[in-house]
Amino acid sequence: MSGHSKWNNIKRKKEASDAAKGAIFTKMAKEIAVAVKAGGPDPEGNSRLKDVISKAKAANMPNDNIKRAIQKASGAGSGDDYEEITYEGYAPGGVALMVKTLTNNRNRTAADVRHIFSKYGGQMGVDGSVSYLFEDKGIIVISREEFDDEDQVMEDALECGASDFVPDDECYEVETDPSDYYAVKDALEAKGYTFEDSSCGPVAITPTEVTDPAIIESIEKMIDMLEENEDVQDYFLTWDN
Repeated sequence: MSGHSKWNNIKRKKEASDAAKGAIFTKMAKEIAVAVKAGGPDPEGNSRLKDVISKAKAANMPNDNIKRAIQKASGAGSGDDYEEITYEGYAPGGVALMVKTLTNNRNRTAADVRHIFSKYGGQMGVDGSVSYLFEDKGIIVISREEFDDEDQVMEDALECGASDFVPDDECYEVETDPSDYYAVKDALEAKGYTFEDSSCGPVAITPTEVTDPAIIESIEKMIDMLEENEDVQDYFLTWDN
C-alpha cells in the first residue's frame, strides 16, 4: 500500500494558536448548519452531521452549543445561509494552497483571504489555478498506539471499503474514495475503532519540499492567520512538512 501522508498537516492543525482555538466553535456551528440543511437534524440519518458532531465534541464544544446549532439550522431559530467557496493560489515557496470557506458575506471573505495570501508573500489565483495539483479523497487517521495490530487494522479497513491503507510510525491512514468516506468511517466505528482525525477533501498529488527556514516561517504564519479566520473551515497544501 502507498500514498502521500497527510498526517503531518493534521498534526500542524492540532497545534493551533489561541486565537484559532477561540474561533473553532464558530467554525463548528457553521459546519453543523450546512450539514443539517443538507441532510436533516438527525445524525443517525445524516452521516455528514454525525461526522461534524464527532469533530465538535473532539474540539470540546459543549453539548448545549451543538444542540442549539442543530435547532437553529433546522428552523427553531433564525439561521444564516452559508455559501461554500474555495479559493486557490500559492503560498510562499511555490506551495499550492486551497482554502475552503463557509460565509454569509462573500465580499468580506474574499477580501480576508486575499489579504492573508498577500501578507506573507503568497498569491491568490483563479478557480482551477492549483486544483489540478490535488486529488479528492477521504482520509481517516487511526492511532497505532491504540490499535497496534497493523495487519488486523489493514484487514478491517479494506473489508470496510477503504481504497488504500498507509501505515507510518505513529498512525495508520485509511484512504477512501470521496463517495465512500462516510460509509467506511461508519463501518470502522461499528467495529470499535476511534479516530485521531478524519477529513474528506483535496490531497496533494505531488508534495512540494521547502527547506528555507524563512519561507517555512512565512507559510506557518500564513496558516495561523487562516486558522484564526472564522470563515475559513479548512485548508489544503502541497507542502511536505
